[in-house]
Amino acid sequence: MIYELKTYKATDGNIAALKKRFAEKTMPIFSRLGIEVTHCWDNLEDPNTFNYLVRFSSKEAEKIAWDAFAKDEEWKVVKAESEKASGPLLASQSTLYLSSTDFSPNA
Repeated sequence: MIYELKTYKATDGNIAALKKRFAEKTMPIFSRLGIEVTHCWDNLEDPNTFNYLVRFSSKEAEKIAWDAFAKDEEWKVVKAESEKASGPLLASQSTLYLSSTDFSPNA
């Protein structure tokens, strides 16, 4: 398994809108495209940030899924609609790529 720990930082004043879009619109699109979200967290040290963990069976599956997401017409509409009122919701994002150790309890 390949895991990605994603960090999303919202533009000023838009964390609630970013999280709402993610929960209500992005996650269903992810699910349809085979992007499995395993957990989401609020960042207690930075309330303008949230994290989530996704997993894929392989690097190939990861690449196929993210390529499909980037091209997805529903996502393009959702993103555009959600940014009409106050512009972009996402200021920055980062990814930490992970794989389980052989001694991980859930490997």
